[in-house]
Amino acid sequence: MLVRDTQGRWRPGPRLGELANAAPDVLLTAAEPLLSALRDATGESAQLYLRRADERICVGAAERASGLRDTVPVGAILPMTAGSAAQILLAWEPPEAVMPLLPRCKFTGRTLAEVRRRGWAQSVAEREAGVASVSAPVRDRTGRVIAAISVSGPIERLGRRPGDRHAMAVVRAGQRLSGL
Repeated sequence: MLVRDTQGRWRPGPRLGELANAAPDVLLTAAEPLLSALRDATGESAQLYLRRADERICVGAAERASGLRDTVPVGAILPMTAGSAAQILLAWEPPEAVMPLLPRCKFTGRTLAEVRRRGWAQSVAEREAGVASVSAPVRDRTGRVIAAISVSGPIERLGRRPGDRHAMAVVRAGQRLSGL
């Protein structure tokens, strides 16, 4: 696992990297039961998103068993230009990472400032007509936002202010996943 470098110092070897890559992702392992609990508490589909350049990828989901639902399959790639999860993934980024995207976004810099202030985001028909969502940040041990946890569903159930109904449950789920 450790190998000596040319100066005789010990450093991690390639086998340690192989073992680390083979280990289950702690975040995804912890997220699975939390997404199910969030779905059960809210009655809506729950997702976990990670940012990848100018897009976000759904890495975990728990769907409603029946009824009208917003299905986002694991592996789905969505834009960073719309939706509450995109707002979360951009709100705490440095301006130089956000400014190039803002002209294409359905939200504004003012929206992102509001997201930072209150600690959660909501969207109504922003990414897709008829769909509303609420998202909160998931942070690493240093406090950096590394993911967004969300609930989404039809506007008919979530309403035009879905954060009023579900923000606290989503924020608590994000806090439980943070710092892993």
